[in-house]
Amino acid sequence: MTWGVYGGFALMMLALALVPGPDNMVVLKNALSGGVRGGGWACFGIGVANLAQATAAALGLGAVIMNSRPVFEAVKWAGAAYLCYLGVRALIGAFRGDYGRLAETAATRSGFRRWREGFLSNFTNPKVLVLYLSVLPQFLTPGVTGTGDALLLAYTIAAAGTVAQLLLLFFVHRVRAWLERRKVRRALDGVTGTALVGFGAALVFE
Repeated sequence: MTWGVYGGFALMMLALALVPGPDNMVVLKNALSGGVRGGGWACFGIGVANLAQATAAALGLGAVIMNSRPVFEAVKWAGAAYLCYLGVRALIGAFRGDYGRLAETAATRSGFRRWREGFLSNFTNPKVLVLYLSVLPQFLTPGVTGTGDALLLAYTIAAAGTVAQLLLLFFVHRVRAWLERRKVRRALDGVTGTALVGFGAALVFE
């Protein structure tokens, strides 16, 4: 693999990671309630889950999971249920609009809880594994590229996701004063909650 091919692959994965998806919505949700620190913990959890799925895909374990229908279905339903749960919570927050009380509650939330939220939202989403298993073979040549190359490409996908989420955190931090307006916050929570429920429903019906 040449540096030119790798550079093109990395840019393509970064562009794909910038498209709004469940991971970005979870980071946004935690950044709105817990600031950069809260969003950072969620981003960290997503990153760890991404690395785990990347390693599994590169080493061939992902293919085994994909070919085991009961395991894949269990992961799919768990992921859909968790995304819908997060979405409903965001929608309830938007409906109530009691952000003074929510701010007090958010202040007591531990970093581990936010990390766990990010980790589970990614790890129980089978579409992440599908992405790895559909993209990696396009850049690997049987008998030529080895496990090291597969791991490099898989970790590049994970790193691109982390970069996109950090850019989102930076944006939220820069416009935080505007985002903290009650009407804006309710609108964002409504959009985030609807998106998460939509992503969960999409997992079920795909």
